Amino acid sequence: MPHHARTDVLDPAAVRARHTLLILDQLWHEDLARVDLAARVGLSRSAISSIINELHAAHLVLEVGRRERHHAGRRATVLTLNAQAAFLIAVDLGATHVRAALLDLRCRVLSTREVPHDIQTGPERTYAAIHELIAAVLADASVSVERVAMIGVGIPGPVDHHTGRVVSPPNMRGWDDENVAGNLERTYPAPVYVDNDANLGALAEHRFGQRAGTADLVYVKAATGIGAGVILGGRLHRGARGGAGEVGHISINEHGPAGRSGNPGSLESYASAPVILDIFRAYARAGATTSLPADTDLTGLMRAADRDPLARRVWQETGQHLGIAVTTMLNLFNPGAVVLGGTLSRAGEPLLHAVRAVVQHRAMSINRDRVHIDLGTLGAMTTVLGAGVMLLDHLFTPTGLRHLYAVANGSAYAPAPPRAPPLLVAHTGTDRTALQTRPTLIPGGTT
Repeated sequence: MPHHARTDVLDPAAVRARHTLLILDQLWHEDLARVDLAARVGLSRSAISSIINELHAAHLVLEVGRRERHHAGRRATVLTLNAQAAFLIAVDLGATHVRAALLDLRCRVLSTREVPHDIQTGPERTYAAIHELIAAVLADASVSVERVAMIGVGIPGPVDHHTGRVVSPPNMRGWDDENVAGNLERTYPAPVYVDNDANLGALAEHRFGQRAGTADLVYVKAATGIGAGVILGGRLHRGARGGAGEVGHISINEHGPAGRSGNPGSLESYASAPVILDIFRAYARAGATTSLPADTDLTGLMRAADRDPLARRVWQETGQHLGIAVTTMLNLFNPGAVVLGGTLSRAGEPLLHAVRAVVQHRAMSINRDRVHIDLGTLGAMTTVLGAGVMLLDHLFTPTGLRHLYAVANGSAYAPAPPRAPPLLVAHTGTDRTALQTRPTLIPGGTT
């Protein structure tokens, strides 16, 4: 009888890496002693000590004192995750701005810079702005680029998740097929990961926002363009290539005007930032009552949403259009929460009230009765925080852990981890403090 090699034997190194990630996950949530870790992870004290010694040598875990004893015996040494053992850089590309931020391993923002920028000027000028901002945030925090483990970029357009290339973006002239990660990796030693900004917004709200931990959540980013990020079963849903959530190009009136994508009656042709200003000016020219000057910009229109009759009318109509799209998302995915973000969400209650009213009227009761529809709470840092979550989900994997060790040790810069799709998982527990301050490190998967 021929001999067959056993296939059920686990690789000891892989098992140890998994246990290491479990320990890091526990220390992420709170400072603990070795005895606590042994009980929670299910390992012996000696196995825990071995892994902790390795993490301590890599500067990823620090001792922070001794815990008062409540019974006989020695006081236990308390351990904490060293969130500044390595750093992350998050870049938020918007239609009219570029923002960069330096984050620690808990996604706390250590320094941030932003400049006005027209994305339509093309990749080369945008890369130049990115380089200047990254240099500035590193200098602000006195951190060398060699201590950066990864760089994440949010793009205001479709991104092929398998290649990282931008795909026919309606609001980004000159960017089709642009390899953002590949270009930036020519300059920086850290691996670079790219995703659509609405997807990153969904990750950020799901981890740190008001509805953090909701297993099924939709984040709608409404600004110059409109897109959605979709969390299903605790996982980011990108679709086959990364195009899920392009809600701005759904037709809400098949006989309506064509938006930038060319689709007649698309949501963006009724509710995007440039269109909203055109609508306001058309109403003003027609004699609608308003205290605002004809050259009012978007910021002024948002500030007047509660006090000017025409501004209120414009934002209510915008909310009605968004509400039709949100209703579609509810009937498709039945999420537990919908979060409205992006620049337009700063219009506040008039916009939100109109969205909720349309949903109440149009959505099926099974999809509307228990859903929470709220404004985002993370503000201008939403994409930055989402990029941080994306990077952590790459970094805290067995392969990423080796890379993290190399960076934290200050050794020769580690090769970039292979570009497999990130393994994303979200909190499903009810510990709100943990949910809002620390992402889970143990990966799950994407759909």
